[in-house]
Amino acid sequence: MPQPIEVIGGVDTHTDVHQAAVIDTIGRHLATEAFPTTPEGYRRLLAWLRSHGEVLTVGMEGTGSYGAELARHLRAGQITVVEVDRPDRRARRAAGKSDPVDAYAAATAVLSGRANGTPKDRDGTVEAIRTLRVVRASAIKARTQAVNQLKSLIITAPAETREALRSLTTAELIRRLVASRPGSDLTTPAAAVKLALKRLAKRYQHLSEEIADADAELRALITHTAPGLLALPGVGTETAGQLLVTAGDTPDRLVSEASFAHLCAAAPVPASSGRTDRHRLNRGGDRQANRALHTIVLVRMRHDPRTRDYVARRTLEGLKTKDIFRCLKRFVAREVYRHLTSAPSTSPPA
Repeated sequence: MPQPIEVIGGVDTHTDVHQAAVIDTIGRHLATEAFPTTPEGYRRLLAWLRSHGEVLTVGMEGTGSYGAELARHLRAGQITVVEVDRPDRRARRAAGKSDPVDAYAAATAVLSGRANGTPKDRDGTVEAIRTLRVVRASAIKARTQAVNQLKSLIITAPAETREALRSLTTAELIRRLVASRPGSDLTTPAAAVKLALKRLAKRYQHLSEEIADADAELRALITHTAPGLLALPGVGTETAGQLLVTAGDTPDRLVSEASFAHLCAAAPVPASSGRTDRHRLNRGGDRQANRALHTIVLVRMRHDPRTRDYVARRTLEGLKTKDIFRCLKRFVAREVYRHLTSAPSTSPPA
């Protein structure tokens, strides 16, 4: 009985249809077909791949977006999934652009070794943290818009209303407007603006409660996932959540703390020439993770004596502020990595 051949799959993911392709271990194109993005479509895609031989690996674009559910389905079927980056523009111009071409390119990238990244698992607590952070971020943005609109209306309001409100702090302003009674006669601008201000204040108050609830839920999940992370100086719910999302549910895929620092764009980049020996800031990586490290460093520079002593010492040595920031981000990345890879709590989050 002939032994089944070994094959490698490639998938170009989209909203409604995934284009799959199969090649053998010497790179020959065997077949390509499109499948709908439904549970039945995922089952048919996996069966189709296996009908061509023993599936070694599947390369896929967009494992964190359009292909997230397909990646989960393939892993559940004991198939190794590899994250494939989009081809560079030069290669795309040479090979052309179509769904079958991109699917074959994904499989070829795995075969050649150009694609070897392990995608994030999206079936754990970190995925729950990511989802809640999306809602929290939109609530913060909406609350900022509400308070900006509120203060803009106060500027153009009639003098009596404006003078009564313009000197209040935001908290006092919200309390007074929520408790106000604008009346029912909306034919005058003064009554209409009072009603508008009250509705914006109530919206601001509701969004603040939503953000507070999200913070409490995120804190419980973060404490369960990475015990001790929130106890680090300068680390809050927002920054800890972002760093956990960057590492994913399987931080062990990051082989070392240096790889985590590189992922967060906190690894030093050599910029030496001739007699000059220096490093520069890394402008790649996950910019949101780099922003979280930057926020932690800012807080420590203000409130952590150890960090303030370090900044003073390095400044006397002639180091520029941006280079001090780079060094501190690298240190924070090393410190955070140890907590990201520590064992989570056995008890479920409250």
